[in-house]
Amino acid sequence: MSKPAPVVEPCPCGRGRAYAACCGPLHAGAPAADAEALMRSRYVAYVRGDADYLRASWHASTRPAAIDFEEPQPVWLGLDVKAHDVVDAAHAEVEFVARYRVGGGSVVRMRERSRFVREDGRWFYVDGDLS
Repeated sequence: MSKPAPVVEPCPCGRGRAYAACCGPLHAGAPAADAEALMRSRYVAYVRGDADYLRASWHASTRPAAIDFEEPQPVWLGLDVKAHDVVDAAHAEVEFVARYRVGGGSVVRMRERSRFVREDGRWFYVDGDLS
């Protein structure tokens, strides 16, 4: 008898790779290669309800004291990165659209232009503008 094939969990970030080879290592503590990778990993943290990762990847100057995943939770439906603009070696912006639904409600499209800073070799989310 052969063993069943291992279950490969797809990464919700939209890159088409397995979670274990995509955002999983970042959630385990590896630094993001760039601001877009960090933004994608933060989206996946929202999908997975990982408040600890969200706080750890949020810049200390704007980090909330706590992140509560209040009920009802949105069901995240997809991520579309529109732009990744490198400002300089320590600053970048990422524009994205994330789709979600709460309960049986209509699909909501959240568009944000996020700002990131790199300190000591690690990228951090600073803030963003919703449009």
